[in-house]
Amino acid sequence: MQSWPITTDDVRGAHKMLAGVARVTPMEGSRYLSGLVGSPVHLKCENLQRTGSFKLRGAYVRIAGLSPVQRAGGVVAASAGNHAQGVALAASLLGVHSTVFMPVAAPLPKVAATREYGAEVRLHGATVDEALQAAQRYAETAGSTFIHPFDHWDILTGQATVGLEILEQCPEVRTILVGVGGGGLLAGIAAAVKPLRPDVRVVGVQAAGAAAYPPSLAAGRPVTLERFSTMADGIMVGRPGDIPFEVVNTLADGVRTVSEEAISRALLVSLERLKLVAEPAGVSPVAALLEEPQSFEGPVVAVLSGGNIDPQLMQRVLRHGLVAAGRYLSLRVRLADRPGALADLLAVLTRVDANVLDIAHVRIDPRLGLTEVEVDLHLETKGPEHCAAVRGELREAGYVVSQ
Repeated sequence: MQSWPITTDDVRGAHKMLAGVARVTPMEGSRYLSGLVGSPVHLKCENLQRTGSFKLRGAYVRIAGLSPVQRAGGVVAASAGNHAQGVALAASLLGVHSTVFMPVAAPLPKVAATREYGAEVRLHGATVDEALQAAQRYAETAGSTFIHPFDHWDILTGQATVGLEILEQCPEVRTILVGVGGGGLLAGIAAAVKPLRPDVRVVGVQAAGAAAYPPSLAAGRPVTLERFSTMADGIMVGRPGDIPFEVVNTLADGVRTVSEEAISRALLVSLERLKLVAEPAGVSPVAALLEEPQSFEGPVVAVLSGGNIDPQLMQRVLRHGLVAAGRYLSLRVRLADRPGALADLLAVLTRVDANVLDIAHVRIDPRLGLTEVEVDLHLETKGPEHCAAVRGELREAGYVVSQ
């Protein structure tokens, strides 16, 4: 096996350094996911870590490794959330001044949390990339040290402690699933696990709309995506880091992609069945289990990498998840514009046990006749079969149904 700057002793040293700083997060079993997969599934709950994600581990190890002169100059970072909070708390604990650049539209709870952890927050640009460029320029002019979110060996060493804990908490593990953005967590876990347990498969999971690793692995070098978008903002990275890619390309057992619908369903499952609050990026390994439950050898450990979700995003994603799970149905139904027509329609919905959440009349549409009206319905349903039953009952009653 190739030799890396990260050794098992380095990871153990980092784990000792993090004692009292980062929590040894719990490993929770899931009967629901175990039933789907056909073997035990455990969740490594980094969503319960201080600052709400694994990022504190790498940030602390990186800043702790700075020289006294570098510490005196302060540190700079750019992030819309998890890395910002990890750097802010790590710097505060080590007595180092931190400046964090965040996009102007960064969620207010994340901005407030970063400030509360002790960072000086500067809002700049519309995107993380613009904030990143501003942070790098500031670091150069101010003589501060830029703390990259994933492209540094010290960062990987800190994240590797998650892998060490997994082996200690679940020694029988056969597959580890890890969400992937720039690749720091996946590379760190692979670097920690593979030297000790080469039989364990370490698999990355990316959102299909921001999947830079599959084409990069195919090309044998980091490839930059021209366009990328996903609700999982914590792993929305357009290019793998050079250092993480080197490790992932050699040690990891591939990177899978998951759809937005699967991520939404995974968020819903996390809340309803696992009783855990996680962000979309954090549940990407659960999404992989939901999409292809029979393709992973167990016992499986899925890393819930973060729990920092904006309440407004949670509301939107949960609705998306309810739709994907067949628990929420939107329909447009055409009916005669006469007294009692709406009551007749509602009677049909009552027979099929569909709960009406919202209803609106559409009267102005060139497709409608003079005596016609359309009704937009938002219904609470019980799953895909119930959705099909609702549509069938309406059509059998003579209604024209469309999306």
